[in-house]
Amino acid sequence: MPLSGEAIRLMNYVDDVAVTLRRVLALVPTLTAEERARIGEHLKQSKPNAADVAQALAAK
Repeated sequence: MPLSGEAIRLMNYVDDVAVTLRRVLALVPTLTAEERARIGEHLKQSKPNAADVAQALAAK
């Protein structure tokens, strides 16, 4: 069954998020321990996060 245009657009958004996360990972070695901790905490507290989206997609 072919995907709708909306589903394809959403997959492109997921790809964009993955690119952004790769950029974050590439810069992690340049950060101080304090910066890593603060950014890590910021990532955990962001809502919605990837786990929220994955849960919504898995819900029936």
